Amino acid sequence: MTTLHQIEPLTEKIRIASRAVAFTGAGISTESGIPDFRSPGGVWSKYQPVPFDEFVASQEARRRFWRMRREAYDAFAGARPNEGHRALANLEAAGRLAAVITQNIDGLHQQAGSRRVLELHGTAREVACLDCARRYRDSEIQQRLVGGVDVPTCDECGGWLKSATVSFGQVLPADVLAESARLARESDLFLVIGSSLVVQPAASLPVLARDAGAVLAIVNRDPTPLDDAADFVIRAPIGETFARIMRLLQTDGARPDETL
Repeated sequence: MTTLHQIEPLTEKIRIASRAVAFTGAGISTESGIPDFRSPGGVWSKYQPVPFDEFVASQEARRRFWRMRREAYDAFAGARPNEGHRALANLEAAGRLAAVITQNIDGLHQQAGSRRVLELHGTAREVACLDCARRYRDSEIQQRLVGGVDVPTCDECGGWLKSATVSFGQVLPADVLAESARLARESDLFLVIGSSLVVQPAASLPVLARDAGAVLAIVNRDPTPLDDAADFVIRAPIGETFARIMRLLQTDGARPDETL
């Protein structure tokens, strides 16, 4: 299995790429202290995820959703970008990365300085009304929950509020998915970072990129279904891997910045 010895040749691919795209999953944010909800000890080991149709149909499902959301809030609110997030922001600033496509809902790419971020599964940083689409800051709704409100409603129209995330059974935003697919097809290097590549349709994006001729690199702790099709597979901590990549790129004008 290819691992750390592939960092230097991957760095060379990043150096010469003109349309590189990063695709990130939960693994990049676990190094910031955000739990992978699917892992033992994660929120989903205590609460079952609430499908969208149940949320809409059942007051008890809405209560369960917001109990889980209240418990998860501190993990999101206290998290800060790590070396992996900062490295991708620096690569974009240096003109080496066209965009970040993420399955994550934590907003850490934007906090790190990434400007072009496509959030396939929405964001936990905001709450939206299902009726009038009014948006609220997550911190405002958290204050209501802590104050004893079990199911918050919209001040504007009285509709049900829900985190601006994509729940099970809820359709991904069509415009974000279409733009992500276009970027994948047009990329010359597609970097999969911290994703298990099992959640569809997001997991189809690396296949689109590979089939269109892009170099496919996977940096992930565990095996993925696309490892055998990838040009590079690195199983190592993401922050450590990209800190080393950034050091290697310094000789070609990459910003040293705070990733080093």
